[in-house]
Amino acid sequence: MHRFFKRAAVAVLAALAASVCSLGASASGEPYESYNYDRWGDAVPSQAGYTAERAVSGYDLGVGALSDPQDLFFDSDNVLYIADTGNNRIIAADSELRETVHVYDSFTMPDGSETRLNKPMGIFVSAVNGNIYIADSDNSRVLISDKDGNVQGEITKPQSEVYDQRRTFLPQKVIADKAGNVYVVLGNITTGAAMFAPDGSFSGFYGANRVEPTAAIIGNYIRSIFMSDEKKTHRTRTVPTGITGFDIDRDFIFTCTASGTQTTDTVKKLNAAGKNIFADLELSFGDNTPMYATTKNKIMAPSIVDIDVSTDGCINCLDFTTGRVFQYDEDCNLLFITGTLAKQTGGFDHVAAVESLGSDLYVLDSMKDTITVFRETSFGKIVHEAAALHNSGYYEEALGPWQEVLRRDGNYNRAYEGVAAALLRKGDYKGAMKYAKLADAGKIYNKAFEGRRREFLKEHFTAIAAVLALMVAALFAGGRYRKKHGSRSDVKGKEEQP
Repeated sequence: MHRFFKRAAVAVLAALAASVCSLGASASGEPYESYNYDRWGDAVPSQAGYTAERAVSGYDLGVGALSDPQDLFFDSDNVLYIADTGNNRIIAADSELRETVHVYDSFTMPDGSETRLNKPMGIFVSAVNGNIYIADSDNSRVLISDKDGNVQGEITKPQSEVYDQRRTFLPQKVIADKAGNVYVVLGNITTGAAMFAPDGSFSGFYGANRVEPTAAIIGNYIRSIFMSDEKKTHRTRTVPTGITGFDIDRDFIFTCTASGTQTTDTVKKLNAAGKNIFADLELSFGDNTPMYATTKNKIMAPSIVDIDVSTDGCINCLDFTTGRVFQYDEDCNLLFITGTLAKQTGGFDHVAAVESLGSDLYVLDSMKDTITVFRETSFGKIVHEAAALHNSGYYEEALGPWQEVLRRDGNYNRAYEGVAAALLRKGDYKGAMKYAKLADAGKIYNKAFEGRRREFLKEHFTAIAAVLALMVAALFAGGRYRKKHGSRSDVKGKEEQP
């Protein structure tokens, strides 16, 4: 009987716990459960950094339905530009997405004639000159216009030996740096982004992805060493995957690729010379465990279709496979995972672009023809504050926010590393070792261990010196004793000899 009541009590408590969790999930209103990864790389429940506020359609903006929109961009005045690809237009809306500021469906050429867009795929607005750069794909050009719709220039297919003339010019995405150089992602080019000087002249290709060194590729390379020249001309050549999207942050250009088979150069941080700052780091982007699609009976690897760098340095990677935004700090530590494949607000069918403004995220769905606005939660605000302080070198100042993060979410692995770094800076080596072990942060642990060892030696120097002195004295006395008694034994031995 006692056992029966005990089981009944456990069942009631379990039911109550499930009810509470259910109510909590319903209250959040999200169509997915928030999670992160622990130090072993396993998915664990975690608090959300963002919550979906609303989904905005073209009707909400007063311009009718959007059609297959492909890109978003906020200019320096916080005006959001939308590449409404299927409707052959660019829509400019206010930052709150309450009304439309301008609809660009026709432009005025320098000679006074009118020109229209044909499947615009990408949009960028320069903070330096205020010009609008449009990847006008089916017109095979990049159209450069002022904000009044007056065309300032066009970039078309370069007449260069470097550019394969058999290939058409199909701009997909476009950005410009502060010097006026223009970078264009082309739909049929895998040798990097086409780079153009401020005067529109072709400069070459920039930031090509590396070829994945698979076993098959290595085997083909070894076989090619023994091939005749004739066979080499007919063999299949291995080409890198193309760039899918990019963003610019100060002097760096961030690129991504949507290839589901590529593991190198998934996300790159390129300097002015085109060198990938992330090349020598062991980084991965997207889910640690690829999603298994039951309908297709295969594993779906991450496919990063767009990338955005926010003003605080956070890197937002949009994964087409899962419909999620994976947000990393500037050191590529995972902060939050937001979104999913779902019909409700906060879920997506066919993600196309991600953009940030302040603390908010905006995700474009080209099938739903909507823009979902994600607001930062109170937990997200604390994490971003702690990460910003930490990445700026203010480790001790970040200690309080990191500890608050752990009070709210004990599964948040990044906070353990932040606390360990702060305690190391403060000289609390014992505490730093404890938190570094919890975070599996080997470098911090080793530094803390060295500091703790020096600290221990300093604290116990007198005792250690005394022990060493006694050991030396004991060794010296032992040596004299052995020498003295050894010599006596030798004399006695000689006397006993006949």
